[in-house]
Amino acid sequence: MMNLFLILNKTELSKEEIVFLLLLTNEKEIQKLFLKAQEVRKEFCGSEIHLRGIIEFSNYCEQDCLYCGLRISNFELQRYCMSKEEILKIAEQIANAGIKTIVLQSGEDFEYGCDFISDLIKTIKNNFDVAITLSLGERGYYEYDEWQKAGADRYLLKHETANKNLYSKLHNKQKLEERLLHLRYLKAIGFQTGSGNIIGLPGQTLEDIADDILLCKELDCDMASFSPFISSEHSPFKNFDTADLKLSLKTIAAARIVLKDVHIPVTTALGVLDKNGRKLGLEAGANVIMPIFTPEIYRKFYEIYSGRESYKSNHPDSLEEIKMIITSTGGKISTGKGDSLKRFLQK
Repeated sequence: MMNLFLILNKTELSKEEIVFLLLLTNEKEIQKLFLKAQEVRKEFCGSEIHLRGIIEFSNYCEQDCLYCGLRISNFELQRYCMSKEEILKIAEQIANAGIKTIVLQSGEDFEYGCDFISDLIKTIKNNFDVAITLSLGERGYYEYDEWQKAGADRYLLKHETANKNLYSKLHNKQKLEERLLHLRYLKAIGFQTGSGNIIGLPGQTLEDIADDILLCKELDCDMASFSPFISSEHSPFKNFDTADLKLSLKTIAAARIVLKDVHIPVTTALGVLDKNGRKLGLEAGANVIMPIFTPEIYRKFYEIYSGRESYKSNHPDSLEEIKMIITSTGGKISTGKGDSLKRFLQK
């Protein structure tokens, strides 16, 4: 029989021990888990909470993932793509707000070619003292090379589920093995890499979630995102229940204990799931918040899942309120770029 005290005081956890943590139902025991996650975060990451400003510059996507509202088969979605000038204007807003990381995110939109993205990276780097994270899905290996040379610092590519069979059911155009090859290549050429899962996918088990956490460890991720599933009304999964809030928080906490110095964000989906989601995520061990800077005229159409379009009006998203959330949990707002702690320790 497993003992919570012994598990929380181990330096390495097995798959079975992670599942044990995810199964916790007693509130006092869950709070012990969260407190341990906070302790680990403070030891390995300090008290700083990092901000990343997101620009969702296109909602076109070539993929047809069953759970996603951006899927190519969603013919009801109004599509958009921003010009370079629009993207740079938002990048300036992020930099002027004192945020030191800009996340360039889109669906897998190949209309934005390698040269366009390279030029965008160079222009942002030449004008602003920021780090750049790319979140553009699976692209060509030569594109990764060029974007790394252009000055991009990080690449976020979630594996979404480590269960090969479940992955195949969710993605009719992609394979898990191919995604992992991309992640390993990105790491090999010098990108700080991010991966992660979606919690509560239809057909997912707690063992799958434990495997997701362990896969992030195996991949030596610099950032790992654990985001709750929320269905899109324009996807085949529209009638499935959203992820359980408590399970989402326990996943973040277990991931912090296992991954230690990895940056773990509080995702927007957690904030949509619960109005206090960001605060709860920080209290469960996360150390990154990613405010969205996509203009309102476009933001409502970046519908990965339903409810996202009304997030800003229902859940205050100003930087001042985000900073209040951070300070209310005892955290300090980082003024740096928030580079990988692994790399800092290696220097």
